[in-house]
Amino acid sequence: MKKVTLEVIGMSCGHCVNAVESNVGALNGVQMVKVHLSEGLVDIEFNPEAVTLEQIKETIDDQGYEVKGERAHV
Repeated sequence: MKKVTLEVIGMSCGHCVNAVESNVGALNGVQMVKVHLSEGLVDIEFNPEAVTLEQIKETIDDQGYEVKGERAHV
């Protein structure tokens, strides 16, 4: 499993949290998604053999939010 924290712009309410968590969480290979609304961060744990980080970012973009950056976990 790989863990990453994405910096996401545009999330402002509970609907935003639900949209990101439910759509990213539905991707095959995503183990965990947690939105930290006040910080504009999304923690994700995923299997890179099943889903790419690019696919995850595209899913967030498709919800109307912008992925500004990422913080990899060791």
